[in-house]
Amino acid sequence: MNSLCGLGHSVSMTDTLDLTAQEREANLDFDQLKQLVGLVEYDAKNDPFPVTGWDAIVFVSGNATQSAQYYQSVWGMDLVAYSGPENGNRDHKSFVLKSGSIKFVIKGAVDPNSELVEHHRKHGDGVVDIALEVPDVDKCIDRARSVGAKIVREPEDITDEHGTVRIAAIATYGDTVHTLVDRSKYEGPYLPGYCEASSTFVKREGQPKRLFQALDHIVGNVELGKMDDWVTFYNKVMGFVNMAEFIGDDIATDYSALMSKVVANGNHRVKFPLNEPAVAKKKSQIDEYLEFYCGPGAQHLAVATNDILNSVDALRANGVEFLDTPDSYYEDPELRARIGNVRVPVEELQKRGILVDRDEDGYLLQIFTKPLGDRPTVFFELIERHGSLGFGKGNFKALFEAIEREQDRRGNL
Repeated sequence: MNSLCGLGHSVSMTDTLDLTAQEREANLDFDQLKQLVGLVEYDAKNDPFPVTGWDAIVFVSGNATQSAQYYQSVWGMDLVAYSGPENGNRDHKSFVLKSGSIKFVIKGAVDPNSELVEHHRKHGDGVVDIALEVPDVDKCIDRARSVGAKIVREPEDITDEHGTVRIAAIATYGDTVHTLVDRSKYEGPYLPGYCEASSTFVKREGQPKRLFQALDHIVGNVELGKMDDWVTFYNKVMGFVNMAEFIGDDIATDYSALMSKVVANGNHRVKFPLNEPAVAKKKSQIDEYLEFYCGPGAQHLAVATNDILNSVDALRANGVEFLDTPDSYYEDPELRARIGNVRVPVEELQKRGILVDRDEDGYLLQIFTKPLGDRPTVFFELIERHGSLGFGKGNFKALFEAIEREQDRRGNL
């Protein structure tokens, strides 16, 4: 890791209908965002809790140094900032990684008394903070407070030689929080306390510039009977709209079942499917997650790519394991009839185990990794959208059966 304190730079934000600073830095444009993540225009004037988009996804890791190396060498992310003992942070190390318009922040305890130690003991590796860009932190906190949300960090300015960031945080499901960030007056690499950094890792020749361009959605798993409570939270506190609902046979197999509802902010940059288990013959993937994560939390992150075939090929070459899809999925005549023409032959999708689904707006391609850590909790999805605003409803049964096969191998079904 090379560190250059004080030399960071970012482009200032504009309003919620324009590209964010991170999207402009990634050389994305509005049409690309519409395809990548289903971005829509909306009028933010009457939004009580306007959210511009994702700021960063913060992970707690048992070994942040090695985790940061993993996301660079395997997932093609770039190291852009760092905080640790070398620049005065005696509590933990924190690595800021970037791919396209999204940042991952990987934190690991240095001090044995750090609160991160207890968080990791309880949950293992996972997401602790889904940080969001907002144009007005105080407006959002005032709204959250007025409707009874728990404020875990009051609005404050943090400042260094690069400017000032306005920041606050609210509690959500489990031990997950949403930090609200206004960095419109800040030019540093991430936040005060961080130095600009670059990786010493050298990508292999021929490796794509990046394997994903943006974050599409994050799925949260909550306890039985709590899904509607959290949907109401996002509706009431944050002004999110309901996008979709999946219940009953749509989201069940012969052995396990769950229920899911999707909420999104006004421009659909930020989308949260929320899952809860449903009564079934055996243990669902949600039950397994809740058991091994010791409570509610973020189950999987869907990262958006404009070339899922090349991304999957590169990730497999880097050692990433994906869920297997049986050949019968691709040979089903109903699937062939339903999906129509897609940009690549179905045989190419079959070679890689990539799923395909079509709705009234278009189609999407998607694939899911196996859990990335020791516990069967957090995993990733790769998604390539072509007009579709959905989440692969037609693939749910095939996906859940694949997950059940892995649960059975682990002895957790």
